[in-house]
Amino acid sequence: MSSLSARLRPFRTDDTEALVEVCTRTADSGGDATGQLPDDRLWSQIYLLPYLERHPDLAFVVEIENDDDGDGASDAVPAGYIVATDDSAAFHDWFVSQWWPAQGLPGPEDVPDGTQRRLLDRGRLGPGAEYPEGCPAHLHIDLLPVTQGRGAGRSLMERLCAELAARGVTGVHATAGTANAGALAFYPRVGFEALPAVDGGQTFVRRLAHG
Repeated sequence: MSSLSARLRPFRTDDTEALVEVCTRTADSGGDATGQLPDDRLWSQIYLLPYLERHPDLAFVVEIENDDDGDGASDAVPAGYIVATDDSAAFHDWFVSQWWPAQGLPGPEDVPDGTQRRLLDRGRLGPGAEYPEGCPAHLHIDLLPVTQGRGAGRSLMERLCAELAARGVTGVHATAGTANAGALAFYPRVGFEALPAVDGGQTFVRRLAHG
């Protein structure tokens, strides 16, 4: 009988392609976005890879160990992650001036697909330089369904928040689309407070205590 266990650890560079797949498979409001764009990698070029590039020390991975035959041998597979920046304003400036131009992507006006066009426009503008008062950090967390019910999301969040607090960061925020029911339910369970929804997006904030 198959036995699954989840283990949290820091990001390693050889995780990158597995995490790109996780990003794509959760990009449609928590569901699989594979094949929705001409190039699936666009999702991760906005929501994952720049964070791994700039803040690899704020990236943590959940891997699933699968012992299919009970012989004690297991194959550990990354099945979720959390990434973040501790300074949203500085991250925005770097993203817009360095990261996005280096991707060599077309402008939004040059593509016909509506979803791709919106993503390219989002990339061109970069993540918001402004943030809720006292919450300069922001994060993205993505988990495959196989991790559900194992406490993986909470473990990732607590690990990241502890690291941010140790750096003196006063708070962290995250945004979810109002169609992402899983995320809307998740953030309050792990200590986040919902701010008023704006333009189809819901922002959540968590204040961080310092020891």
